[in-house]
Amino acid sequence: MRRNSSPSPTRPSASTSARGRVAERRVAWHYRLRGYRILARNVRAGGVELDLVTRRGRQLVFCEVKLKAGPGFGDPLEAVDRSKRKRLRRGAQAWLLANPRLAGLDIAFEVAAVRPSGIERVADALY
Repeated sequence: MRRNSSPSPTRPSASTSARGRVAERRVAWHYRLRGYRILARNVRAGGVELDLVTRRGRQLVFCEVKLKAGPGFGDPLEAVDRSKRKRLRRGAQAWLLANPRLAGLDIAFEVAAVRPSGIERVADALY
């Protein structure tokens, strides 16, 4: 008897998770090429997963990485709604409380939309 291999509605399929990890690695590389240091990847803080925390000089960037399977699924930037922005701010605050030596840096929030044509970084995306 064959088991049903369809993904659970509450858990993404392995291929979705794998594509997400590839997108996050791609965005991390994008930041590194521009002189940023990756301080954290997929870290949990305040009950929220932060995709990337990067630093260049005095700027600390919390980056949410978004990827959509194709144009039929909408734009990646549309996935960061008011509720998601609120959770990400809470996660960033918790991360800073756990890393007080970095609290004096300039803080930025970005969303990186990963598309076949490249990566679009949108600054101040949580406001």
